[in-house]
Amino acid sequence: MGWVFEPFEYEFMRRALMACVLVGFTNGFLGAFVVVRRLALVADALSHSLLPGLALAAILVGLTPGGLLLGGLLAALFVVLGGHMISRSSRVKEETAIAALYIVAFAVGVAIIKFANVRVSLDHFLFGNILGVGDADLWTSYAITCVVLLLLVAFQRPLLLSVFEASVAKALGVPVGGLLGMLVVLIVLAMVSSLQAVGVLLSLGLLILPAATVYLLSDSFDTMLWGGAALGTGGAVAGLMASYWANIPSGPAIVLILGAAFVLAYLFGPKYGIVARRARRHLHEESLRRWDKA
Repeated sequence: MGWVFEPFEYEFMRRALMACVLVGFTNGFLGAFVVVRRLALVADALSHSLLPGLALAAILVGLTPGGLLLGGLLAALFVVLGGHMISRSSRVKEETAIAALYIVAFAVGVAIIKFANVRVSLDHFLFGNILGVGDADLWTSYAITCVVLLLLVAFQRPLLLSVFEASVAKALGVPVGGLLGMLVVLIVLAMVSSLQAVGVLLSLGLLILPAATVYLLSDSFDTMLWGGAALGTGGAVAGLMASYWANIPSGPAIVLILGAAFVLAYLFGPKYGIVARRARRHLHEESLRRWDKA
């Protein structure tokens, strides 16, 4: 078993392991709300729209965690609020407006990143580099994890009511718009926290895949929350190990591990898996044939 612990003899691998635990747990937990609220496409737009904010932050203040956090947050909120404003003032639907803004924002980010006076390539932002995690990055991820988990646990019931029965929630005095806005901000924070691990392009996978996998295995929302968090953590750590042994980038390795878990749940899930459903249908049809013969 020594080969399992061999990578963690290096300090950079120990830092990467801690980062995987933090971002995997946070994204897996938050992903349950994203899946049930059907915010996957919005989250995808948010992940791409982070790039111009990150590029501007790198140009203005360098690669400081606080600067990158603020830049990414402002860029994502600009796309979301801009899409909402355009949809309210024109015939263009909100999802179309957000899509138009985020692809333009992504192009702007790609165009201006070369002006950043820092030694970092575009690939670093797009696909992550978890082996380069520093103390400041870990503290930022830890703070984001605490904020996300505390808010989601504290507002779980009104959030769920807002997600499933918005009209009832409004009638009960629940600030639906404020809670959904908070959820968007938390998604952006989680994605910024994931940048070192998987980058802008793959951060959606770390957010969606764990919750979607557990959704195929259970009808319980609490199971989605904590099961997604556990799967996100395990998948991130397994992806880190796979990237070390196979000498491939950590971001794609993490997403591939989580993607494999999703495919397995889709095929072999005990309740909703394709194989299980076909087996039950076959048994049902066989029972009907025997009943008819009798």
